[in-house]
Amino acid sequence: MPIVIPKKLPAYKTLIGENIFVMNSAKAFHQNIRPLKILILNLMPNKIITETQLFRLLGNTPLQVEITLLKTTTYTSKNTSADHLLSFYKTFDEIKDCSFDGFIITGAPVEKLEFEDVEYWKELEKIMEFSKLKVTSTMHICWGSQAGLYYHYGIPKYLTENKVFGIFEHKILNSKTKLTRGFDDEFLVPHSRHTTVKREDIEKILDLEILAESEESGVCLIATEDRKQIFISGHLEYDKNSLKEEYFRDYNKGIDIDLPKNYFKNNDSKNEPIVTWRAHAHLLFSNWLNYCVYQETPFILK
Repeated sequence: MPIVIPKKLPAYKTLIGENIFVMNSAKAFHQNIRPLKILILNLMPNKIITETQLFRLLGNTPLQVEITLLKTTTYTSKNTSADHLLSFYKTFDEIKDCSFDGFIITGAPVEKLEFEDVEYWKELEKIMEFSKLKVTSTMHICWGSQAGLYYHYGIPKYLTENKVFGIFEHKILNSKTKLTRGFDDEFLVPHSRHTTVKREDIEKILDLEILAESEESGVCLIATEDRKQIFISGHLEYDKNSLKEEYFRDYNKGIDIDLPKNYFKNNDSKNEPIVTWRAHAHLLFSNWLNYCVYQETPFILK
């Protein structure tokens, strides 16, 4: 949360110059507080697991957050019960006239398909267009980030030679951006994908800034200048055993899959995974909720 000091105090200008979050007394006095309305389009197969992962991160904040879960109507999940979807999820037609403070579009196991070949692509296009008008800030995760970059900016995805699978080291490229405030110079992110986007394609778009990347796994965190669109290529929301379960699922099916990198202790699948990304996951979501959503959204959503 911001520190509140008089605007005429010399420290005010200094701190603003250092990109420290400062609010003057007049603005603080008029700032009203209400629950943040966050929409989640859950495209992952096991929706209950993904819900829990995201709720854990969204709940670790002093801000009150109100969640609406969204499902597609052009594709019905085979891994989540119809009762669960009926009880807890809404369709786009039910929320298209509403406004939201924040929006999360998850990853999806369709990355090898062309975007237009995805069964729910047309519906997703409508939802992403809706986000430009009805949402203060949208976070896109993994395939969701590739879909968002393609829809909004025409940036293509490319198949990788080998699956990007494991925990990879990333570097912060802009130490003063609020989205990564408090991050270490280097941090770790889980990845699990067969496709990627290229830095040179992103650099052609003046509105986009690359905030973090990895020498091994490529560009990781991208944002528009106004932070209304955030794109993250990895899965900071993943639990301790997410990659383990994925690895053994495919291994037991006889699929040729490499051990996830930098994940199991001593790189031995008989050992337990070591969580090395949890703190930065909480920090990213906390920063997003505070700086990109709470501090930017109007009190009365229209």
